[in-house]
Amino acid sequence: MYCSVVRHQNTRGLRSQLKDSVPVTGMGPQVGAYGVQDTLRSGFSSVKNELLPSHALELSEKNFQLNQDKMNFSNLRNIQGLHAPLKLQMEYRAARQIQRLPFLQSSHLALDTLKGNDESISFEDILNDPAQSEMMGEPHIMVEYKLGMM
Repeated sequence: MYCSVVRHQNTRGLRSQLKDSVPVTGMGPQVGAYGVQDTLRSGFSSVKNELLPSHALELSEKNFQLNQDKMNFSNLRNIQGLHAPLKLQMEYRAARQIQRLPFLQSSHLALDTLKGNDESISFEDILNDPAQSEMMGEPHIMVEYKLGMM
C-alpha cells in the first residue's frame, strides 16, 4: 500500500508540472495555404520536439530560466515594491522587440545585457545553437510574409 501511494504522488507531481508548464507557441510547423507544412520558412519538423518529457527533471530544466525569472521578480517585488519588477518586465519586452530583418537571426544583445548574460560564456556561445543557424529563403518574400503582405 505504501508503494502505491508513493507512486501515485509521483505521477500526480508530474501531471501538475505538465499542467503548469508554459506552452511554447510559434515553435510548431507553420501550415501553408494548402494545409501542408511550409518547409521553406520553418524548416523540417522533428518528432522529438512534440514528445512529452521522458524524465521528471527534463521539464524542470526546460523551464529553469522562467522559474529563475519568477523568483527574481518575486524577490524584487518584496524588497523594492511593485514598480521594480514591472519596470524591468517592460524593459525586457522592449529589448525583445529589437530585431534584425526576418531572414537574419537576431542575437538579442540588449536583452542579454539586461539579464546579465553578456558576460558569461555558455554552451550556445561555443557550439552554436541550431536554432540560431542561417535560414535559407528569398529575403523579399520573407519580409513581405512578416509584414502580412503575402
